[in-house]
Formats: sequence, structure tokens, C-alpha cells
Amino acid sequence: MRPEKLNYILSSISSLKGVGSKLEQIINKLGIYKNIHFVWNIPNNILERKFYENIHDAEINSLVTLNLKIIKHEPSRFKRQPYKIKCICGDTNIDLVYFNARHPMLRQMLPINENRLISGKLEYFRNTFQITHPTHVSALNNNKIIKSKEAVYSLTSGLNQKIMNKLTDQILNNLPNFNEWIENSILNKYKFKTWNEVVKNLHNPSDNNIKNKNLLRRRLAFDELLSHQLAIGIMRNFNQKKKGLEITSDNKTLNKFYSNLDFQLTNSQNNVIKEILHDLGSSNQMIRLLQGDVGSGKTIVALISMIKVFESNFQSALMVPTTILAFQHYENILNLLKDSKINVLVLTGKDKGKERKRKLDEIAKGKADIIIGTHALIQDTVKFNNLGLAVIDEQHRFGVYQRMVFNHKNHKPNILVMSATPIPRTLTLAAYGDMKESKLIEKPLGRKPIITSSLSLKKENQLINRIKERIKNSSSKFYWVCPLIEESEELDLKAAEERYKILKKYFKNKVLLMHGRLSEIEKEEIMTKFKNDDYKILVSTTVIEVGVDIPSATTIVIEHAERFGLAQLHQLRGRVGRNDIQSYCILLHKDNIGEISKQRIDIMKQTNDGFKIAEEDLKIRGPGEILGKKQSGSPSFYVADLSFDYDLLEDAKIMVEDILSRNPKLENIEGENLRNLLYLQERDAAILTLTAG
Repeated sequence: MRPEKLNYILSSISSLKGVGSKLEQIINKLGIYKNIHFVWNIPNNILERKFYENIHDAEINSLVTLNLKIIKHEPSRFKRQPYKIKCICGDTNIDLVYFNARHPMLRQMLPINENRLISGKLEYFRNTFQITHPTHVSALNNNKIIKSKEAVYSLTSGLNQKIMNKLTDQILNNLPNFNEWIENSILNKYKFKTWNEVVKNLHNPSDNNIKNKNLLRRRLAFDELLSHQLAIGIMRNFNQKKKGLEITSDNKTLNKFYSNLDFQLTNSQNNVIKEILHDLGSSNQMIRLLQGDVGSGKTIVALISMIKVFESNFQSALMVPTTILAFQHYENILNLLKDSKINVLVLTGKDKGKERKRKLDEIAKGKADIIIGTHALIQDTVKFNNLGLAVIDEQHRFGVYQRMVFNHKNHKPNILVMSATPIPRTLTLAAYGDMKESKLIEKPLGRKPIITSSLSLKKENQLINRIKERIKNSSSKFYWVCPLIEESEELDLKAAEERYKILKKYFKNKVLLMHGRLSEIEKEEIMTKFKNDDYKILVSTTVIEVGVDIPSATTIVIEHAERFGLAQLHQLRGRVGRNDIQSYCILLHKDNIGEISKQRIDIMKQTNDGFKIAEEDLKIRGPGEILGKKQSGSPSFYVADLSFDYDLLEDAKIMVEDILSRNPKLENIEGENLRNLLYLQERDAAILTLTAG
């Protein structure tokens, strides 16, 4: 059972003081669901606020903290007029300025003839010092509230730094103390401090911490990689001990399926199918990674595996990251199986009430043969009758821990993990050390390579005229992907809305807009309209990146391509070229771009090979260039970056091999400390596997 001291840190953020349901939903958009996620949310910058006795010593436009005496309130008479509060610092006048102010609140917060510590950006306007909307107001005896150095976090619409700092501080004040789980030799080698020290220093920086930020981050990266390797090691031990399911049959349904296919499988597909069917027929559990570039035909390989499993009277589950993708797979698979007796069912979070109960009943009684769904498939309420194969699509969205969950559904099903993001060999070994690997290296026959070109944003009007011509003379549809802006969803959306307005002027009612703020249902409706109705251009943020398949979309324009990572440019390009019609990718970029951006764009123009692109991506990322999750093509960690922390990974692997060779069940004090780490990193499934045998 999980130690009680971990309950607070692993609780939902709704348990925090000041977090209601509305704020919870806003913070969730940053990927923060539990209190521990605030710990992994490392600040991206540090703000320095200096305290000045004399206002004349301070620089204009710098962040300052001042001791001010409140002299007079001048409320605004009109809506757009500012509310001013006349103050004095020593013997110098200064105004505090508020727009759209709540008058009673300001009178209460800043009472006349009293002193307050005020912090904010110092400005000089019409011969008077002023601070507009101070970020901090504090009583003199409560000066700890205003820090001289303050962490700056990534935000989303509806959040500000004050809220993020306040909530992070709340968690830091309640951190449990842990015994060390890293061996002394590694602590000494990398000069790592204790876990608690590192967390507090990262979020409450001093001068020294700022210099050592990367050393502090690497301590947390090592913990993450250690727990990851430990989970993989535990799983590997478990798999070696237990027998899997032998999937054997006469191939009648499979042969009929082959004969009904109206296209030819590639040599690559045939080789991979042979490897998978061999694994399924053995008495050991199959755990195989299927890597295939976008559009290389992974789904058909997975379906053939599921038909084989059906012939042996077992069920198959296909787990995908989004509802749109679940229904897309459902429709495609239904169409391919229209002449068979295989019962296909789709289960997502949208299913409620009687409909959900009916579906769960069909799954439990074995009436559903292939079950397609989202995370809903691994909820406790889903009981499979006899699961023989779990196929997990888009692996970098799920991870090793979700696939462990299938081991605890009943017996040990075979597991096939499909990744559309080719991963360099070194990183594959790190992330999927417990898995055999198959690669699809050819595109289906008849598919033409996508022609990729680049264009300066100055020539945008020429591009729009070319699109007009194409729309007039063909049935082609276009994606127009808007720029990624500093991980800010609000600015991403603004850029997309502006582009949508511009294109609507030219193309009237032929343009649609899609972005991350829409619900799954709204996104689905837009994609259905784009696919089936007479809309020609879909303006979108990067939400179209994963898996969406519209065969009539033959051109993708990626605006400000210099802001995207190579792996993501390649993923986005894969939204076109889904049939035998020539497809195009146009990389729009600003005139003066950096050397690395030039390299990325050149590589995109030179090759369509995702595996080559993945290797180049690894070379291009310089040490310390830690890309955000949106741009990372490799399996995502909260803190670790495999292109930069590979030395840590090597040491974590060695440490895990040593631990599991002498203490495979993680017993005694050492085991207890390591179990704390697994819980802390949300690797509960690894501990479940330990207790299962």
C-alpha cells in the first residue's frame, strides 16, 4: 500500500487551498493534474525585484519593491479612466494606477495614511513616477510575501504568475521528507543535492541556484530516468517469469481477409506481420514496438494481428489518444471487415448511461471481438472477457505504465505498441528497453513522396493566389497550420484566428478554424465538415498533428516553420499524402532565420524518411536545448531530455541492473526508498507488477 506521507503530494490539485473547479480546469491545460505536477513544472525564467529605500536609485522599467505611504485615492469617474492612488516614497511622489478597478477592494487594501510594501514595474509618466497594477501589496510586517527573486512559469489563458507562485509555494511548504534512493557513488559523481533541497531551490531560486539551475534539473531528470528504467526492469522480470497466451489458428478468416484486400501489402508490412504472428504463436507474451513513419500502413498490420487473435477466440483492444482517432479507426476497420463476422465496438469517455452499460456488458461477456477506445479502456470498470492482444497507438502519448495496466486486467495479453514518431536507435533502447522492435520502412505502393518547399512570408499573397487557382481547377483541400508561440495556447489561438480572418476575405465560406480550446465533440464536427462538405481550407493550431486522415487534403502550409522542431514538422507533413495523388508541404518562414532553423527546413526539403529525420533531429539539438513537450518527438518525460541526459540514462540503467539482480522484489530499506520513488513518479503499475509476482 502507498505510504500515507505521499497522499498529499499525489492528491488532485482540487485539494489545494484556493483551487475551485474552474481554476482546476485552467491549470489542467498545462498538464498539471496532481500536486506533484507542480514540482515537475520547472520555471523557465527568474524575475529579480530589488528593494529601494530611495526611489531615485531605481532604474525606470525595472521591477522594484518600495515602502509607500498612501496619501489619497482618486477613483475613476468614467469606465476607461484609471483609478489613481497618490502615494509618497520618502519625500518623492508616486502614483499607483489601476484600470477597471474594484473601488471598495482598493480602499481596503490601501488605506489612507498607512504604509505598504508595493512591488511592480517602475514607470515615469508625465513627470511623475508610477506603478501600474502592482503585482504585490503587503503590510510592512509581512514582507516575506514579496520575494527578491521570483520564479516565472509557463501560463495559459486565465492564469497569472501570482497564482502559480502561490500554489507552488503551498506545495513546497508541505513536501514530505524522503530517504535517499540514489546510490552514493552517483550522488558524488554528479554532485547531486537531496531531493527536497533540489525541489525547493529550483522553485525558490537564490543567486547560486540560478547558476546551478541545470545541475538541479539533472537531479530530477536522474530520478525520472531511474524510475523509468526500474519500471521497465520490473516488467521485464515479470514477463520472463510468466507465460503468455499462445495464439494459434487455421488462418481461415485471415486468408479470406487477404483475398478481399483491394491493395497489395508492401514487403516491409509482410516482414513485420511474419514477426508478429511468430510472437503470437509462442508461449511467451509478445511485447513489440512497431515503428512506422506517418502513412506507412501500421493500422493494417495491427488489424491482421487482431484477426489472428479473433481466430483463437480472444479479444483485442486498440487504445488511441483521442476520440477523433478512435472513431476514425473504428470506421476504417469496420469498412475493412465488412465481409466478416468480427464484432467491432468503440468505447470512449463520451459513452454514458445505458449505452455505456451495454458496451461494458458486451466486452465482459466476450461479444465484442475488437474494442477500440481511448484511456477509457484502462478504467477499472472495463472488464475484458478474454483479452488476447492490446494494441497501443501513438506510444509517446501513453508510456510504459499504461501498457502494464493491461497485464492486470485478467491474464497477460500480447502487447503491440505503434509509434508514428520514428525514434533514433539510442533513444529506442532507453525508452523501450523491454520490447522487441519492428520497423515499417516503405510507404504503401502507389504513394508518391510529398514535395516540400519553403517560402518567405513576404510572398504570402503569391501563395494565396496559387491556392485560389488550385481550388478552382481541382477538388484539393488545404491545411494551414498556424505558428507555435512560446508554448502559449492563448497566443497560438490568436494567431490562428487572425489567419482565419485573412483567408476568409479571400475564400469566403470555404474556410474552417480548429484549435485546442474546442471540445473533442467540436473538433470532431469540424473534421467531419472538412472531410465531407465543400470546405477547402482548414486553419488550425497544431491539434491536427496526430493521426487525422483526410485523403482529399493534398497540401499543408506550415506558417512560421522556423518555430517548429524537426519531428513536429515531419508529423504535420504526414497529414497529407494519404492517397496516390501528388501532395505538397509548404514551409512559410520569416526572412531572417537562425542557422538551426535553416538546417531543419533544408532537411525537410531533402527527405521524407522519418527515421533519417529523427537521427538528424538528435544531431541538431545542441546540448542544453531542451525542447518543450509540443516539439519533442521522443517519448516525453516531465524533466529529462534524452538527447541531453543520455549520460544519466546510462548510469540509471547500470544502477537498476545492480538493484534488480540482488533485490528483485525491492525489499528492506533500500526497496522501501525505491518504492517511494516509483510512487512519486506515478509508476504505481510497476509496484502492482511486483506484488503480482
